[in-house]
Amino acid sequence: MQQHVPAGAGNDDELALALDRAHVFHSWSAQAHLAPFVVAGGEGSTLWDGAGHRWLDFSSQLVNVNIGYQHPRVVAAIKEQADLLTTIQPATANITRGRAALAIVEHAPEGFHKVFFTNAGADANENAIRMARLHTGRDKVISGYRSYHGNTGAAVVATGDWRRIPNEYARAHVHVFTPYLYRTEFWATTPEQECERALHHLERVVASEGPESVAAILLETIPGTAGVLVPPPGYLAGVREIATRYGIVLILDEVMAGFGRAGSWFAFEQHGVVPDLITFAKGVNSGYVPAGGVLISDPIAATFDDRVFPGGLTYSGHPLAMAAIVATIEAMEDEKVVENAAAVGRDVLAPGLARIAETNPLVGEVRGTGVFWAVELVTDRQTREPVAGATVAAVKRAAMDRGLIPFTADNRIHVVPPCVITHDEAEHGLAILGAALDEVAGR
Repeated sequence: MQQHVPAGAGNDDELALALDRAHVFHSWSAQAHLAPFVVAGGEGSTLWDGAGHRWLDFSSQLVNVNIGYQHPRVVAAIKEQADLLTTIQPATANITRGRAALAIVEHAPEGFHKVFFTNAGADANENAIRMARLHTGRDKVISGYRSYHGNTGAAVVATGDWRRIPNEYARAHVHVFTPYLYRTEFWATTPEQECERALHHLERVVASEGPESVAAILLETIPGTAGVLVPPPGYLAGVREIATRYGIVLILDEVMAGFGRAGSWFAFEQHGVVPDLITFAKGVNSGYVPAGGVLISDPIAATFDDRVFPGGLTYSGHPLAMAAIVATIEAMEDEKVVENAAAVGRDVLAPGLARIAETNPLVGEVRGTGVFWAVELVTDRQTREPVAGATVAAVKRAAMDRGLIPFTADNRIHVVPPCVITHDEAEHGLAILGAALDEVAGR
C-alpha cells in the first residue's frame, strides 16, 4: 500500500514530527498524549533541531551517551567496519568482536576472562539470570523493589518499579527493599543504621525463601531510574558476604552506572566488592550501535566448558557494535573521559547542586557521584512529601525553554550529562537548572 506524507509537513522538523505522530508507536506512553521534540543533530554534550534551537544535554538520552554525540573516533570506527564487514553471525570468530571483548575484560576485576555479548542491557540481565540458574541448579532471583533491569521477560519481572506489575510472566522472582535513607523503610536515621537494617532484611528474605532455592541476588550497583541511590558504605560488601555464605550468585547490573557514569569504569570498584556476573550496555559504546553483555567470572564460565549454554542472539557481537565498543573504550582511555566524569562530579556538580539545595525550597535532597546525580523535589522539606508530576513537568519545560534537556523520573530531576561534559558546560547547565527551579518555586 502506498504511504503518504502527512498533510501539513513542511520543513524537516515539521516532517519528522508529523511522521512520528502518524506512524511511530512509543515506549512507556499513552500514544494520544505525546509531545516529542525534534532532534536533528548533536555534538559533544549539545543537541539541536533544524530551526537552530540548541540544548545542553543533562540527560545523555536515556543515561547512555557517555562519550557524547558524534565522537569522531567512534563514528570513524563504525564507518571503517562497515566498509570491511557489516555483519556476521555469532558462531564465527571475528577479530573486531575479540578486540571488543578484550577491551572490556581489561577493565574487569581479576578472574573475569569471558564476555557474552547481547544487544542491550535487558537481554544482558536476562542471560545473567539464565547463567546463575544453570550454574547453581536453583531457581529464585532476589532483586530490589527500587530497580529497573530491562523490558524482557525475566528482566522486567526482576525490575521492582511499576513496569513489573502488568508484565509479570516470569517465575521465581522475589523483591526486597534496598537502602534509601531519605525515605527509609527501616526507621533508620544514619547511613550505618540503614546499611545494617537493609542487610538484615535481605538475609531474612534469603532465609525465609530457603537459601538452597536462591540462584542469584541481582542488584543495580547504583539504582539509576529509581533515584540514583548510591548505597551506603558497607552495603554491597555485606550483600557479597551473604551471597558467598549461601552459595548465591551475585549479579551487579552496571548497565547505567558503568563505563564512566559513576566516575569509575565500574561503579562497584568504589565499594570494594567483586560480583560473580557483571551486566553492561549503554556507556560501553554510548548506544552508537546497540550493544550490551555479561562479564562472566571464571568459575561460572567453566560451568559451560562441556555443557551447552542454552542461549544466543542473532546479533550477539555484531561487528558494527563491536567496532564502536573498541573505539569508545580507546577514546575514553586516551582522553581521560572517566577521570573527567569524576572531576566534574567532584568539582562542579556536587558543590553546585548543594548550593541549589540550600536555596530552593523545592529541593529535598541531592545525591550522586561522578556524572550521576538526582535532585529530589518535595512540597515540604519537613514532611518530604513528593511534588506532583505537574511540578516536575513545569521544571522540565522551564529548563528546556532556557536551553537545557533534563532527565525526569517521578518527583526527581536527574543530572546525568555525558561523561565528556566540560566544567564550564556543567556550570552553565547548573545555572539553567537553578533558574528553572527558582521559576517554578516562585522565587
